Amino acid sequence: MFMYVFSIVIVVASNVLYHICQKSTPNNANPFTALFTTYVTAAILTFAASHFYKTEAGFFQSFKGLNWTSIVLAISIVGLELGYMLVYRAGWNISVGSLVANIILALILIPIGVMFFKEDFGLNKILGSILCIIGLFLINR
Repeated sequence: MFMYVFSIVIVVASNVLYHICQKSTPNNANPFTALFTTYVTAAILTFAASHFYKTEAGFFQSFKGLNWTSIVLAISIVGLELGYMLVYRAGWNISVGSLVANIILALILIPIGVMFFKEDFGLNKILGSILCIIGLFLINR
C-alpha cells in the first residue's frame, strides 16, 4: 500500500515542479539548449542514483535487458518537454494548459488501455470521461 500511494505522490510532486520550471524557463532561451542542460543533469542524477538500486547485473551490463521502448521513450520525452515549453510560450496559463493536455491525454489512453492492455472500463469511468469532455468545453470557452 505504501508504494501505491508513494508512487503517485512522486508523480504529482514532480509534475508540479516540472510545470513550474517549464513556465519559468526564459522565453529568449533556446529551447534545445534548455533541454540539453536538462538531459545532461538528468543523466548525471540517474547514473548516481543507479548505484542505490542493486541488481545482479551491473549498470553497464543491465543495458542488455533493454528493448526499443527506451529509445521511443526518449523521443516522446523530447516531444513532451518541447511541447510544454511551446505551450507556455504560446501563452497558455499554467493552471489550464496542463489540465487541457492531460484530459485529452486521458481520453486518448482510454481506448488504448481497453484494446491493448485489456483494462476494464465500466459505467463510472464512462460517466467520468463524459464529464471530462464537458469540462474541456467549459474551460476553453
